[in-house]
Amino acid sequence: MKTSIATVSISGELPEKLAAIAKAGFDGVEIFENDFLAFDGSPADVGRMVRDHGLEITLFQPFRDFEGMPEPHRTRTFDRAERKFDIMQQLGTDLVLICSNVSPVSLGGIDRAAADFHELGERAAKRGLRVGYEALAWGRHIFDHRDAWEIVRRADHANIGLILDSFHTLSRKIDINSIRSIPKEKIFIVQLADAPLIDMDLLYWSRHFRNMPGEGDLPVVAFTSAIAETGYDGYFSLEIFNDQFRGGSAKAIAADGHRSLITLGDRVRRGPNATGLTVAAMPDRAPVKGVGFVEFSVDETDAAELVAILSTLGFHKTAQHRTKQVSVYQQGEIRLLINTERAGFANASYAVHGPSAYATALVVEDAAESMARATALGAESFSQPVGSGEVDIPAIRGVGGGVIYLLDKKSDLGRIWDIDFLTVQDDEKSPSAHLRTIDHIAQTVAYEEMLTWLLFYTAIFQTQKTPMVDIIDPAGVVRSQVIENAAGTLRITLNGAENRRTLAGHFIAETFGSGIQHLAFSTDDIFATAAALKQNGFRPLHISPNYYDDVEARFGLDPELSERLKAENILYDRDEYGEFFQLYSGTYGEGFFFEIVERRGYRGYGAANAIFRIAALKKQIRPDGMPALAKTRSRSQ
Repeated sequence: MKTSIATVSISGELPEKLAAIAKAGFDGVEIFENDFLAFDGSPADVGRMVRDHGLEITLFQPFRDFEGMPEPHRTRTFDRAERKFDIMQQLGTDLVLICSNVSPVSLGGIDRAAADFHELGERAAKRGLRVGYEALAWGRHIFDHRDAWEIVRRADHANIGLILDSFHTLSRKIDINSIRSIPKEKIFIVQLADAPLIDMDLLYWSRHFRNMPGEGDLPVVAFTSAIAETGYDGYFSLEIFNDQFRGGSAKAIAADGHRSLITLGDRVRRGPNATGLTVAAMPDRAPVKGVGFVEFSVDETDAAELVAILSTLGFHKTAQHRTKQVSVYQQGEIRLLINTERAGFANASYAVHGPSAYATALVVEDAAESMARATALGAESFSQPVGSGEVDIPAIRGVGGGVIYLLDKKSDLGRIWDIDFLTVQDDEKSPSAHLRTIDHIAQTVAYEEMLTWLLFYTAIFQTQKTPMVDIIDPAGVVRSQVIENAAGTLRITLNGAENRRTLAGHFIAETFGSGIQHLAFSTDDIFATAAALKQNGFRPLHISPNYYDDVEARFGLDPELSERLKAENILYDRDEYGEFFQLYSGTYGEGFFFEIVERRGYRGYGAANAIFRIAALKKQIRPDGMPALAKTRSRSQ
């Protein structure tokens, strides 16, 4: 699979864009005309710069408003074409994109357009160049790739071919089966883009909301599969117009783009008829069987505070690492590790972020295969020295530079608790609160990072995304999207903060980066859990009494149930599948907290309750500008 990306897809000046594209691993690049025009060098300079990066110029674009023009406009369009050809030859590329005419003076007629392209093909052939025709979804006369193909077919010239763009086809819901009958040699290049489903003007949608394959809602896999079935073996190129990407990191967006294409190719390769697609083999997406553990980086003072909270939640110490200052606290299938080491990555993480849940372990079928897929898709591997005889856990870097460990049950990784840890007896353990598993992990990120991590998780692990929802904070809106698997053994909520006045924004600002902001534990009986928590001295987050009057009226709850919810500060929600109960702790550190949930068939995450939970939590957060408690983040002092 030969990969390419248009320079318009990422931010920066042309040299910066080319460096980022090459570093990400692309084979080629489309030169967008505006990027060339804004560059001070000559076309030959640009060509040399591209080749010095080991790239090929796959396309020069766009050439607008060509076909079907009346005189004297027609003569001028051919003159413009000759100027484009001059630039192409100096750049060192043989393909130009012509998009369907949008000019109000253009004339319709497939035969008229075909005649124009035949003549242009004759001129291009004299220079050894090719012309690709693309149907814009908002073209004046041609807005369907089937009509564009008919024009190319009637032009009947070896130097005239078709350019297919997933957005233009899929945004208009055009039948992709028609692609399968197009001869592969007449498809000159394929451009790919995804997009969220939004009901708006096609041109505005395209110019502002395109994103990488796998980040949106369009059936890009089916579109690409149809092309692969023709035997097409040319470039697959990203053409992304996105306001967020234009202001983002060129390196990060380019890396996301390359990951999206490789992931797309792998998914198509696994289909039944991908005859023309060659993709480097890699293991399939990893099914996640559960969360093996979550690890906290703290100092001794923070550890004492965290242990006190965990004790009220019914956790007790069950193991101690043989050689490191790492303790295991457990309840049900939940393992929480508390790391107070004065060296290594945990210590470095603490120095930067303060007390935090910096690492997560996911239990997969085969950790080695999962690691191989992750690194093949550009994930950054993580390792640090381990002691003699200790288990070396494969790991990758995740949100905020944190760590994702990969465990399985088929190797020594499944025996880590016996190999690396010593069982201890906790004589002062609190009664269990009947917590069973980690229901979900909530990660807070800057809003502009959300698509990156959405793609990261869905590309590496066997998960899918849910639609984005708005979480209302009294100080703004937080965008939230869930990554989950069908079994419910992995649920991650990604919450994108756009300003620091929200609870999510405060967390990012005060902890110096994205990370895990809360953990949700599951119980089978929220009221039995609440009773046990009260016995343990747990202090739940106080919810305004006004909330319960509204909930009772809104859902038609029995007053007795409403009173029980109010007495225990339990939040309530309901969807078409069942009921949901939520109970929260107060904050720890700079906005971290715990949640306890009971699902009775319910499939959501209580988004409607978020504003009430956030309002209560923000009362416990120190105001901006107020100094924190006198506490150093450096364990070496």
